[in-house]
Amino acid sequence: MCLLLCGRHLECAYYFDFCRLCPIVLGIQLDIVYNSLSARAPSVAYLRLPVFNTPADLDSMLRLTSSFGSALAAFAIAMISSMPTLAQEVSREDAAVMAQRTLTKYCYDCHTGEKAEGGVRVDFLGAGGKLEDHVELVDKILLVLKEQQMPPADAEQPEGADRVQAIEWIEQRLRQFDCGSASRPGRVTMRRLNRTEYNNTVRDLTGLDLRLANDFPSDDVGNGFDNIGDVLSLPPILMEKYLAAAKQIADEVMKSPDAAKKVFPRQASDPKNVDEVVEAARANASSFAQRAFRRPLEAVETERLFNLMRVAWDSNATKEEIMQTLITAILASPHFIYRVEEDDPQDFVDGVRPLNDFELASRLSYFLWSSMPDDPLLERAKEGKLHTAEQLHAEVDRMLADPKAKALVENFAGQWLQLRDLESMSPDPAKFASFDATLRGSMRRETELLFSSILDENRSILELLGADYTYVDERLAKHYGIEGVSGKEFKKVDLMGKRRGVLMHGSILLLTSNPTRTSPVKRGKWVLENLLAEPPPPPPPNVPELSAAGETLGTLRQQMEQHRVNPNCAVCHVKMDAVGFGLENFDAIGAWRDADGREKIDPSGILPGGRTFSGPLDLVQILVEDKKAEFARCLSLKMLTYALGRGLGVADRCTISSIVDNLAKDNYRFATLIKSIVTSPPFTHQESGR
Repeated sequence: MCLLLCGRHLECAYYFDFCRLCPIVLGIQLDIVYNSLSARAPSVAYLRLPVFNTPADLDSMLRLTSSFGSALAAFAIAMISSMPTLAQEVSREDAAVMAQRTLTKYCYDCHTGEKAEGGVRVDFLGAGGKLEDHVELVDKILLVLKEQQMPPADAEQPEGADRVQAIEWIEQRLRQFDCGSASRPGRVTMRRLNRTEYNNTVRDLTGLDLRLANDFPSDDVGNGFDNIGDVLSLPPILMEKYLAAAKQIADEVMKSPDAAKKVFPRQASDPKNVDEVVEAARANASSFAQRAFRRPLEAVETERLFNLMRVAWDSNATKEEIMQTLITAILASPHFIYRVEEDDPQDFVDGVRPLNDFELASRLSYFLWSSMPDDPLLERAKEGKLHTAEQLHAEVDRMLADPKAKALVENFAGQWLQLRDLESMSPDPAKFASFDATLRGSMRRETELLFSSILDENRSILELLGADYTYVDERLAKHYGIEGVSGKEFKKVDLMGKRRGVLMHGSILLLTSNPTRTSPVKRGKWVLENLLAEPPPPPPPNVPELSAAGETLGTLRQQMEQHRVNPNCAVCHVKMDAVGFGLENFDAIGAWRDADGREKIDPSGILPGGRTFSGPLDLVQILVEDKKAEFARCLSLKMLTYALGRGLGVADRCTISSIVDNLAKDNYRFATLIKSIVTSPPFTHQESGR
């Protein structure tokens, strides 16, 4: 309908941003119209300009549209469906010329040559330019164009159609590069088990929850996670810890009848029959080693284990001592400590090979459970039934239903959302006397339960941003001002009014604050890094911290505005500060407030591109509606990194785009994210290291 009113093509997107939120206009869901056009020219949706300047404008619009009715709406939809898109109206060559003309006119004056402003050059986008060395920069260029951060507000601006043309042309080139010849599955460094994986694997292997790895040196973190092969080194002190732990596990197994039976299930029917005893011992040794190594044994490995037992036997060791020796040797082996994948050159075709079923079993189990494959998973691998998409999907469903899937909450969500850092947060007790360890624990548990419920119920990942419900115990409910909750048991409650999603959880608000006050910068930066995958660059050198800038006076917002007078600061702070101030109604420990001291809180703001919000609920609504693709991409990046145990590179971009596309087609359901990851080429294939 808006299309008919303005009589134009691309600019109708200006109206859609309002009309799609107001189905009353025509009595239909105008999202249908909006989505129809957006699907044909996705970048159109980024242009969001104000249309109705006064209530009278809106009243006139409503009076006009009420006389048309649904028939006109249907006609509008038909018109849009049959209308040629921009890509159809011009040739690819003409589109390139037009886009380059726009870039030349509005960007090249400042962003070419060795003295390019901010060190950002865009002239490589010209005809014949290569994207290989500039992919991350291209992403940033697209972002500032879509959000209308560039050209600067005080500079001449391109027409809406010209901006869209440039965006679409750059995106088209980027898509061609992402899924072209540069797409490779990558290579995962052979990596050792981290402390959590070691504890869980010993538990599932022996039935004993000993947690001996708690005494190991801390694991290094890379790319945000502690399971990254490139940083999981093996210093001498850790090797000593592994040997001591293997001996202690062997002792504990022999002390526990249940553990001994789990490790050595086969017993000779006649203990006096030496042949039967030897046969049972060989079977137990082979079975335990296969489970510990998470794959079938090679003949030479089997013989080596038997020789070890024979040497112990010849030394007059007791049966228990022989079994202890065997357990110690297996648990000290690199094939237990490390997750080893085959590397036979004959298996690679053009430098790539599919993983075998046992390797996939390990990747699945350590991704979803942070532990070894269970017997059903190993049995599927043994049968060769763990490599098709259907087979992998079925195992994902089974494994997510297992209680061990809580490891994904504790280890993935705990690191992605930085919940593990809560233990180090210490708000000033003089200013926040109500804060204590109990409240800290309740805050963390709230966020874990929300993540877990969305995962367990296969709900939309967007609910992490916009859920209008949460989980609280009495302590946290009192902190939030929620009535009707008593006791230590967590209860699902509806959030009526002031909170939505993880951004308004006490855990996140505490993590992004200073000990004595809130930090809009930290909060804005956290959102950009962890929810949108748009991390700001490091601050320029010689720029003072806010507290050190003695000339800044007034409220925190006024001080930040003075801080942004420095153009070097304004580039990043405009966006970070807007998001952070949108959460200022929450103090440093996540409690609601209307004022900061004597000053009334102003949580309103303007985001790049002109989108305005009046408070935290409006801000989250914008994230859910306008930034869902960016959030889905960010979560996909984080989870694929965690699943693979390696950092991502340019060659993984096509995989990420495919995962995000799959999510969008299935209403962003959590299981779709996981299933898309476990069937992606980087997860199911390995690239040669030679």
